Amino acid sequence: MSDKILVTGFGPFGEHVVNASWKAVQLLPDEIDGINIIKEEIPVQYSQVEQKVPDLWRQHQPLLVIHVGVSQEAKVITIEQCAKRYGYDRCDVLGQKHPTGEACVSGQNCIFTGINVMDLCDKINKGGYVNACASTDAGRYLCEYIYYTSLNIDPSKVLFVHVPTLDNPYSAGELAQGLLNIIQFTLDQLFGNYQ
Repeated sequence: MSDKILVTGFGPFGEHVVNASWKAVQLLPDEIDGINIIKEEIPVQYSQVEQKVPDLWRQHQPLLVIHVGVSQEAKVITIEQCAKRYGYDRCDVLGQKHPTGEACVSGQNCIFTGINVMDLCDKINKGGYVNACASTDAGRYLCEYIYYTSLNIDPSKVLFVHVPTLDNPYSAGELAQGLLNIIQFTLDQLFGNYQ
């Protein structure tokens, strides 16, 4: 079994000069119970996702992948249940549109994660640190694009988490604690009592 978890956050874009997703990911510990947490900042660019994400999977062979992005609409931590392949027609941070509007050359129209998101939300909401909800609409931008890219590699061990903007209502530290809880609960769900 791999001893690595891959967690990504996004770089700056638009009004998000400081991206809450990357700030929260940076505050995660470097390891949890002997499992290394690999933290990567991903530019808000289609070409970077296409290149970096498969490379990170090959390099680290992770036992769990969690992509994190910021959403101005989110008021709580939002765990996405699925990603769609088509409809990526918005410009990335460089002003570039995706040439085809499709994530990946081939794959299902919509892929659901194999992780029980409703169970995760229930456990997080009982934990008292932050609140969480589930969603089936990741926004058809780089967040959903990166999610689909990883789900198309292995849907059994991938999540996407939308976090609210900083201090609205959670600090970067509180968001990081919420992400750490998600990691712990997901490892327990996938591998039993891993601790």
